[in-house]
Amino acid sequence: MSEEETKKAEEQTNTENAQAEETAKTAENTDTNQTSAEAPEKESTPEEKIAELEKQIEELKKEALYKAAENDNWRKRMMQQKEEAVSYANASLLGDLLDSLDNFDRTVDAAKDAKDAKSIADGVKMINKSLVNMLESKYGLSSFGKEGDEFNPDEHEAIGRVEDEKAKKETLKQVYLKGYKLNGKIIRHAKVMVSVPKN
Repeated sequence: MSEEETKKAEEQTNTENAQAEETAKTAENTDTNQTSAEAPEKESTPEEKIAELEKQIEELKKEALYKAAENDNWRKRMMQQKEEAVSYANASLLGDLLDSLDNFDRTVDAAKDAKDAKSIADGVKMINKSLVNMLESKYGLSSFGKEGDEFNPDEHEAIGRVEDEKAKKETLKQVYLKGYKLNGKIIRHAKVMVSVPKN
């Protein structure tokens, strides 16, 4: 190999070595950067931890106060609605009864000039029938207890008993006050006189 060729070969080798060193330095710098990026964050001091916890406690207190106020407002709204419901629970029934009251007023006015009692009685009967029909159809009110019915202690309140030779079982001889049911539930027992078989 000539001297010139030897020089060229050395130059080429030096160039390759320089490139290799540069590549190694770049790789080393990259590793150093990654290591520093992946390094754990600096641990908080006790004072910083306490400050963070106090901040969280304050936030929780505010949230608890907000929820308590919200619950209190909801409770007040419910109480107000309940009071209104109780106050106006009978508004519909009373509104329907006003028609019957108006009819009674008309009957009383007409009675002043009536010449016979029958016309007044007929007017009262009509009002009674209209009122009963409205209560039965619209509100589920029904009456029970009439003479001849079998005595039932669950429905009838006996205020007296009389022996009857014709009676085969206890029956209603006389009804002093009719009983009433509201949607099938007894709200007033019928007050009755009972016929009992004679011994």
